[in-house]
Amino acid sequence: MAKVNVYSIKGKKKKSVELPPVFSTEVRIDIIRKAVNTIRANRRQAYAPSLNAGMRHAVSTWGKGRGVARVQRLKDGRTAAESPNNVGGRRAHPPRAERVWKEKLNRKEMRLARYSALSASAISDMVKNRGHRFSDKLTLPVVVEDKLEKITSTREAVEVLQNLGLYEDVERARDRKHIRAGRGKMRGRRYKRAKSILILVSDRKNALKAFGNLEGVDIAVPSKLNAEILAPGGDPGRLLMMSQKALEEIKEWST
Repeated sequence: MAKVNVYSIKGKKKKSVELPPVFSTEVRIDIIRKAVNTIRANRRQAYAPSLNAGMRHAVSTWGKGRGVARVQRLKDGRTAAESPNNVGGRRAHPPRAERVWKEKLNRKEMRLARYSALSASAISDMVKNRGHRFSDKLTLPVVVEDKLEKITSTREAVEVLQNLGLYEDVERARDRKHIRAGRGKMRGRRYKRAKSILILVSDRKNALKAFGNLEGVDIAVPSKLNAEILAPGGDPGRLLMMSQKALEEIKEWST
């Protein structure tokens, strides 16, 4: 079984521990992406245009024999309206609110995707391929003593990341933040952001205060992990930092 170092919050190596068996799971990118797509589909919100969209006109058709198209026209003019092929007209086949976007996935496949994505976070080459930046001296995943869970200020959190050689990845995510092109910027999706470190702790209360404002950093507990958190966009190899308590919880998972 592979071993990793346990680091202090000062960045010093304290001891070595064995990784749980789930970290030796084969990395199945196909299963990971299947699970991520399912999770995303189940989060979709149904949408549809108004039933009256494009139909709020007083119209009639001129009929045939006038040498013009037989489309609906405004009663007080000749402008075409309402028909799907006209400016301002209704949509021909609009999306329906009753459409079901949800997808199903076998429980074992979902679990395999989670284990596989977790296993990828321990492979240095896969983490680098995702674009993460970290010190080559670190063993992955980065396991830190339990004092990590007692940190409550962002200033202390930044110091810990700097001591461990991980803060460069937060700066990378911060520098890549940019305004989205297109209409999405008007609909609550103004910025596109990069993903940085995933911090795994047994209790999120303090970690949210300390790390929550750092760009691209996510905080999670082992019981809530899924393939999308561990492999955003379906690309495995996320940079993972965890406390010893979180590692002990993962050891209890059955393979």
